Amino acid sequence: MPQATDWARIEARPVLTTIPDTTAPQSPIDAVRRFNRFYTRRIGVLQEGLLATPFSLTESRLLWEFAHREHATATELARDLGLDAGYLSRLLRGFKERGLIKSAPAPHDARHLQLRITPAGRRAFAPLDTRSEAEISRLLAGLSDAEQRELLQAMSRIEHLLNGTNHRQPPPYLLRPHRAGDIGWVIERHGALYAREYRWDMRFEALVAHIAARFIEQFDATREACWIAERDHGNLGCVFLVQARDETTDAPIEGVAQLRLLLVEPSARGLGIGARLVTECERFARQAGYARIVLWTNSLLLAARGIYAKAGYRLIKSEPHTSFGHALVGETWELPLDAA
Repeated sequence: MPQATDWARIEARPVLTTIPDTTAPQSPIDAVRRFNRFYTRRIGVLQEGLLATPFSLTESRLLWEFAHREHATATELARDLGLDAGYLSRLLRGFKERGLIKSAPAPHDARHLQLRITPAGRRAFAPLDTRSEAEISRLLAGLSDAEQRELLQAMSRIEHLLNGTNHRQPPPYLLRPHRAGDIGWVIERHGALYAREYRWDMRFEALVAHIAARFIEQFDATREACWIAERDHGNLGCVFLVQARDETTDAPIEGVAQLRLLLVEPSARGLGIGARLVTECERFARQAGYARIVLWTNSLLLAARGIYAKAGYRLIKSEPHTSFGHALVGETWELPLDAA
């Protein structure tokens, strides 16, 4: 049996505790929960009344639905908002008691009640809507235009991934002509992406800036075009088709168009946007009466080269050069437009 002094020595030993390692990578579940905690706090939904109004978050969303629908049934609202029928019934009863909504038998089936917002309901919704817009405007005010685009693209991507759609079907996008602000975006994204993916230095961004500026200065809408691929107010890609010019004299080369500055954002690759942009260039060039399209690229741009080859372009010239801080191989490709 141990002596008392032995027990004292044992009790006096330091107790080792485990300190959580905050630098350890989070699990996907922990990361999503952390984001949820951040975002709900950031947009103020933890307050008892949303945006200093007497309405909770759920009530505010329900009021928004009524303000943006001509009418709705309780069944439709429960389905669309994913609300428990009993909980929704209590909310609707409260709205009726406050005079925010009214009900009437549905014309096609008197057993169902159609719910509509009342003038009092619209007056109650108005400050909610105004304050919500002001709050979001305040959140965005601290971000640059590029950061806002990045945020909107990220939010759109989250929505797409979580909405249960078939991910094998690419989300829709549109092609549109360039407008104010697009040329700056083209320059910035070329500079940033090529620096990140190929470590090209800022001389490449300067070259893109020169090409883009000349496009604006010499733009002829009957002979030249720019297309911007866009989704959810965010730019995904671009391409330019211009009148080809002699590098020494800058004189137009009769019957020859030049494809320039093809780019697709990493988040949008694999959707066929690059091929679509190249196809638009060919379509426009044929309509404008060009006999052929030429382009200059570099051998390490494998994805772009694959698009050109699939579209019928053929490599006609290659030569080594040192540019943008690297030894490269430049290539000239051509597409005759008299081909079928």
